[in-house]
Amino acid sequence: MKLAFSTLGVPGLPVADVVALAAGHGYHGVEIRAHAEEAVHPGLAVAERADVAGQFRAAGVEVLGVAGYARVAAPGDDGGVLGEIRELVRLAHDLGAPYVRVFPGADLGRPREESDAIAARRLGTAAEDAAALGVRVLLETHDSHRTGADAIRVLGPVGHAHVGALWDVMHTWLGGEQPSETYAALAPHLGYVQVKDIASAEDTTPLPLGAGVLPLTECVDVLSRHGWDGWLCWEYEKRWYEAAAPLPGLLAGGRDHLVRLLGEAA
Repeated sequence: MKLAFSTLGVPGLPVADVVALAAGHGYHGVEIRAHAEEAVHPGLAVAERADVAGQFRAAGVEVLGVAGYARVAAPGDDGGVLGEIRELVRLAHDLGAPYVRVFPGADLGRPREESDAIAARRLGTAAEDAAALGVRVLLETHDSHRTGADAIRVLGPVGHAHVGALWDVMHTWLGGEQPSETYAALAPHLGYVQVKDIASAEDTTPLPLGAGVLPLTECVDVLSRHGWDGWLCWEYEKRWYEAAAPLPGLLAGGRDHLVRLLGEAA
């Protein structure tokens, strides 16, 4: 498996510094948080995108994905959501990234079936644009659809190769799902896996990998047993927790922990 980290852990850091961190700590790739407050976002001009892609390429670091904030199950017109996904897909294409992350974001006050149908319809439409540009749109296990069982209710009806799943291990754990259950649900659709660690369900402040309660060993074990050889991406949520320790000082230890888990599971 390849290892990456998300720029959510280094908010506002210039691209050159992000690339240097990845290359210097042995990470194969980086997941880019695509937000206007960051250095990389859909508003970048073509030349700026080419420069970003060139910096990663020169260092031998891959752009794993573009982490957007489109909410595919949210109520309202399809046009705005589809336009947002289209911009993210174009950005991913221009950066050479294979994946775009989207959220569910359903209104929990509405019938579940209605929200699932909205999400499936939008993803099915977005899949055509994504396929044309060689990008895959991944629905993250998050908020209204935090388990694999939730996500498959949307992904099953879509049934398109350019739409898949992003497994966030914290949310499936918070949803009460075992790693073996999540993998069974998402395996046909799995794009990559976001790993992280926290102290408890009540305290989700990010911790160094292995210092908390999330079932990282079990997740790596189930992936390894099934011969899955995709990406593990450390999503350290520093942007939302200012008091959390800075990520750069934790990257070496995080990589070592994941390499150790992979070795033990082999």
